[in-house]
Amino acid sequence: MGELQLIEQIRRASHPSQNKAITLGIGDDCAILRPPPNSEVLVTTDITLENRHFRRNLHPPESVGHRCLARGLSDLAAMGATPIAAFLSLALPGSILAEKSGQAWITGFFKGLHILGELHRVPLAGGDTSESPANLILADIVLLGTAPKGKALRRSGARPGDALYVTGQLGGAAAELSALLARRRRIVRIATIDGHPHLFPEPRMDTGEALLRRDLATACLDVSDGLSTDLAHLCRASGVSAEIEQAALPIHPLARKLGPHRALKAALHGGEDYELLFAAPAKLRMPGSIAGVPVTRIGRFIPKRSGRPMMTLIAPDGNHSPLEPGGWEHFSTRAKTRR
Repeated sequence: MGELQLIEQIRRASHPSQNKAITLGIGDDCAILRPPPNSEVLVTTDITLENRHFRRNLHPPESVGHRCLARGLSDLAAMGATPIAAFLSLALPGSILAEKSGQAWITGFFKGLHILGELHRVPLAGGDTSESPANLILADIVLLGTAPKGKALRRSGARPGDALYVTGQLGGAAAELSALLARRRRIVRIATIDGHPHLFPEPRMDTGEALLRRDLATACLDVSDGLSTDLAHLCRASGVSAEIEQAALPIHPLARKLGPHRALKAALHGGEDYELLFAAPAKLRMPGSIAGVPVTRIGRFIPKRSGRPMMTLIAPDGNHSPLEPGGWEHFSTRAKTRR
């Protein structure tokens, strides 16, 4: 398989004509998009790098494609955006195109990507391909979405007195990753993507759009680097501090199997849950679920004061302790040893 054959394979698997916002998709020098009137365009990009975000000898290729797209979709969900198109730049080792097993990997990768794309009505509208200079795969995906002018959710809107909420459950992705690394061999076949928070995370697209449309959130972001790290981002952007009720944390069943201490660590610092963490006025009556996804109140925002921790964890016995960001951070010492 050569580059032209690869591009043709990608083109055949894409269905940009199903999206009215795409006037011209794969096949020309540029794609042409037509955003809805009275809307703004939101753009996000995410790199998926072999041996950093996945391992070819452990992760099924369908999972790698799914996760590649899910990462970007989750960013759009955090701002309440509606996705309209995806663009993928893919660098592959030359050997992968020359072997049947490598071609099967590519087919699986795009299968995972396209199934999730069809679920959320976001087609692949363009991109680029290249031969990787190292024996590593790199996929860089760009997601475009739209939101009504001036309405996109941001990190900077939380105020003292607001309540802190999270969707879904926490710690499941870290727990499944830990089990995958201990297994030391690839999962060949998965009957269903449900119940696999690391391999097949669910970006909360409908929930994010509902938070925006129903004016439920004052600030929002997705839990990609870990609750403690992402909450710190929100606190800094909004100029507030936060208190978290440990007993209220919705911990994923996979994480609970790790035992109490490791389960709490996974929920606070594990990352890649791709749930939405958001602020809302405390007096607002928040539904127990939004777009079919459970919503849990886990704390509150308080004024930022000198000498007080930016984040505080309140144990079930009422003990208060500072909570430091302990999630994922590229280029840190922790990043070199975490995965």
